[in-house]
Amino acid sequence: MESKQRFYRHFQDSIAELQGQIDELESVSAVAGERQEAIDHVLAGISKLQHDVSDTAESTPSYDRKQYSDSIKILSEKLNETVARVTPRSRFQFKRSSIGAHVDMGAPENDPRLHPGSLSRNMQSYSSEKRQEAVESDDKVGDLPSAAAMRDYNAELSQPSPQNVRKPSFSTARNIGIASQSHLHIILPSSAARATASGSLTDLKWCIVDMSVPTAQGKPFPGLALRNISHSLVVAGHVNGPVHITGVSNSIIVVTARQVRMHECKNVDIYLHCTSHPIIEDCTGIRFAQLPKCYSIEGEAIKENQWDQVDDFKWLKAGQSPNWTTLSSAEVLDESIWTKVVPGQPGVSVEETLQKVGIPRP
Repeated sequence: MESKQRFYRHFQDSIAELQGQIDELESVSAVAGERQEAIDHVLAGISKLQHDVSDTAESTPSYDRKQYSDSIKILSEKLNETVARVTPRSRFQFKRSSIGAHVDMGAPENDPRLHPGSLSRNMQSYSSEKRQEAVESDDKVGDLPSAAAMRDYNAELSQPSPQNVRKPSFSTARNIGIASQSHLHIILPSSAARATASGSLTDLKWCIVDMSVPTAQGKPFPGLALRNISHSLVVAGHVNGPVHITGVSNSIIVVTARQVRMHECKNVDIYLHCTSHPIIEDCTGIRFAQLPKCYSIEGEAIKENQWDQVDDFKWLKAGQSPNWTTLSSAEVLDESIWTKVVPGQPGVSVEETLQKVGIPRP
């Protein structure tokens, strides 16, 4: 029963995330294949979800399996409609038979385990062909360099620098992805605003990453993933869709989002504006507080903020879960910390700045 409930939550989260990504397609730039890349990402997500349903077919009642299949069908039709609306006729449109047809993942003829790779291979082949068409066409526009000329910002960040605060422009990037860094203070400038089609921070230790400026002045992330981060401060900025936080420990996160999911996190303070209930699972020592005023943007204050209406999926007993709490007024960082300390100060190392914000937690 617990396994069925876990898969149900996983399925609903995945559907919600993919719906959010589809809703954002219209706002994603078509230049240099960015929109096509976003479409490909949704296609891959639908394909994975279909495989997930298939993998649980033996233990899933036929009624539930049909509900999952119908949900995927509706999602595929929504993608078809959205792509048809945002894609010029001179390009392409998805054929209904490609992703819009009803697929019963419980039926043997549609089970990828019985026909290895057939579904994903066909979708990936179709997706790759269309991506190449989009890239070849968009490269003629000239606003951004081709993929071969893209800068490796992670490699640049890994190089020694006399600057205490690093400000990579991400001006030629299509997405913001920072990975495998340590002991760095990174602040993304407004030039990174065109790269917020998607975002991810992975494998960071003793870092400060501030993405608030490009997501406030440009476009918010449609979704954001934070994974395997320790002893760090992440000012994630604004996210129109879900934020998935996995394997984060001894850190502070600041974010505005529609949905927040935390998995396997420990000793994390999260300053939050969230329009739905934050969800934690397999977490301990999580402390919540409201978003600092300096990170709020115009019109945001009127939106409902459910930052303290936390659901703990691993605490099914009555009463307050011991895995999370709210920060008291004495524990909440003063506004001056966010406006004067976090942006960096001359001669102050990243370790000293982290200590001033309370990392590691005493």
